[in-house]
Amino acid sequence: MNKVVKSARDAVADIPSGATILAGGFGLCGIPENAIRALAELGPKELTFVSNNCGVDDFGLGILLRQKQIKKMISSYVGENKEFERQYLSGELEVELCPQGTLAERLRAGGAGIAAFFTPTGAGTAVSDGGLPLQYAADGSVAKASPKKEVREWDGRSYVLERAITGDYAIVKAWKGDRFGNLVYRHTAMNFNPMCATAAKVTIAEVEEIVEVGALDPDHIHTPGIFVHRIFQGQSFEKRIERRTVSK
Repeated sequence: MNKVVKSARDAVADIPSGATILAGGFGLCGIPENAIRALAELGPKELTFVSNNCGVDDFGLGILLRQKQIKKMISSYVGENKEFERQYLSGELEVELCPQGTLAERLRAGGAGIAAFFTPTGAGTAVSDGGLPLQYAADGSVAKASPKKEVREWDGRSYVLERAITGDYAIVKAWKGDRFGNLVYRHTAMNFNPMCATAAKVTIAEVEEIVEVGALDPDHIHTPGIFVHRIFQGQSFEKRIERRTVSK
């Protein structure tokens, strides 16, 4: 029952090249920054990441992108990373854009064992009709486009079929956890972390503090330990702010 490992490097050491990884976080809030740094040091390649976004050029998943460790991103928002743009438009990176709420539900469905679901989001657009550029060729032409999806109508409204998402590994960030893997997130740092934690074969959690079993109020646990396979206490959290705004 003791799922504690001593370091981020030990926690992610067996993630191989070609793995599909679900990464919690929203912007730079609640990202598993220690696990990402460890992956950058270990160097697995050809990774597929499912995450709301891909960090910034020199932080978060942007570190892995810069080192050419990511071959595909399934994301909602990608506008803060110039290297992401360059790799996508030059054909070095495959990108599947997904509406934010749909991405959250695809992950939740994956964790719940639901194969697919219908949603009105994106119906009647390129999301359902296909043709979105997934990958460009070096000459700027579209090498791979999104397929057409099934659409059905109920009560006069169109709904598009979206498949669930699961991964080989999930890397998530929590505020507190115990050695059984029970997790508590803090405020908006919860974001995509709970969904990612349930939808992978192996879930790795980094926390700011590991507490004794029983110290967490059962009613306040967000991710039960049954979903978590490894937990470690992170070091030197930077917790960057993407765009700092201050009053004059």
